[in-house]
Amino acid sequence: MIFAQIATAQLARKGKERGPRALGLVELTPDGKARLIPIAIMVDGKFYDASAYKASPVPLALWNETVYEAESNGVSQGLFTVGGAVRAGTSWFGDGKWQPAGSVPAKRRDTSTKPVPDPDEGPPKLRRPEAAKSDPPAATPPATAPAPPPDTKAPPPSDTSSVPPAPSAKPDAPEDVPSASSPTANDTDPNRPVLHRGKTETLGSTQPAAKAVSKSAATTPAAKPDKKTADKKATQLIPAISDAGGPDARPYAYDIKPDEDQKFRKKMLAIAAEALQARAKQVAPESAPPRPAVHPSTSTHKAPKAPQPNFDDIQFRAFDLWSTNEPVFILSAKAQMPKTAAKNVEAAIDLTYYVTLVAKADIYGDLRKLKTSVTDDRHLDETPRLELIDAVDADGDGRGEFLFREVSNAGSTWAVYRAGADQLFPLFQGTPSGQ
Repeated sequence: MIFAQIATAQLARKGKERGPRALGLVELTPDGKARLIPIAIMVDGKFYDASAYKASPVPLALWNETVYEAESNGVSQGLFTVGGAVRAGTSWFGDGKWQPAGSVPAKRRDTSTKPVPDPDEGPPKLRRPEAAKSDPPAATPPATAPAPPPDTKAPPPSDTSSVPPAPSAKPDAPEDVPSASSPTANDTDPNRPVLHRGKTETLGSTQPAAKAVSKSAATTPAAKPDKKTADKKATQLIPAISDAGGPDARPYAYDIKPDEDQKFRKKMLAIAAEALQARAKQVAPESAPPRPAVHPSTSTHKAPKAPQPNFDDIQFRAFDLWSTNEPVFILSAKAQMPKTAAKNVEAAIDLTYYVTLVAKADIYGDLRKLKTSVTDDRHLDETPRLELIDAVDADGDGRGEFLFREVSNAGSTWAVYRAGADQLFPLFQGTPSGQ
């Protein structure tokens, strides 16, 4: 316990990255296509909506040639290189090239001479071409300004401590979308951040025009896959990070034994059942008549056991966010209250409930609740449904945070939470989108 406290204190004293550090999601469809969903960008220790930050007209997180490293549970899955920005209504997406981890064969080395460090090795690094020490570029560059050739190599890296201001513009205005033949302010900015992995080949030297997508096409739901092949053909969402000096990725999975898995899963389900029973009692007056009065009896009888919910689609995961061997568990599930007794108020409610429970285990195996989210399909406007995406180091301090999707009647959005000793603290909260 003492060693765990010391390790936690050492992690707490470690300075956080100041940014820029962008967080997104690589969306991999069953047909092998990939796109990037920008979520948040941290600059000077503060989080901003990556879809709107410095959107002049293309957001900073989607500038051309920016490379994101996708991490599943802290383990690198590949690189996504942005090659263009697409706007769908009020949302932005990044088109580009997806390179799975291990898809590039290792290069042969000439062992006859003294080995020289290979610049292609090592984690991705965010480099910016060395800026000319003069005034920043004009907001609107001349139409005759030539674009650099595609094979131009980036000059040596320079200071990345700050991001130069980009000209502001309204992203929804039609005149903000540049034509394919004219350069944008992002193209001519000498300090534009570009995340390279050694000598990664670029996908073009000029920022492509933002492609507009009709609202109807953007909001058209995808066809539901067959139940037998749903698991094999499900779209994957993988957190992705773009940063210059952040820490290397490390796994956040907690190595849990099968017997421990069953023990903690059972405890989490018991806590979730209590939360669902309390929620059912809250919404009962809206949907069912009051429970008939029970007359006292002289004989001693045990109180009737509360109806147990029927769980479905249970997901249980264990994380080690701080490398201290202190597990944090997350359980999410759908549930319905039983309809076995007509006298039970809960039995008269025909609702689908959604529960997400986050708890931390102490050295004695007891669970301490960090967050409990319970809602139902009739009250999503009041309490959004939480869906865990994964653990990811959003702020670059070497510790993991939780990335959730929040679903409500207004749409869906993304949220980042940090796990504390007694609760989850929100670090970023996005704006609900209808998509």
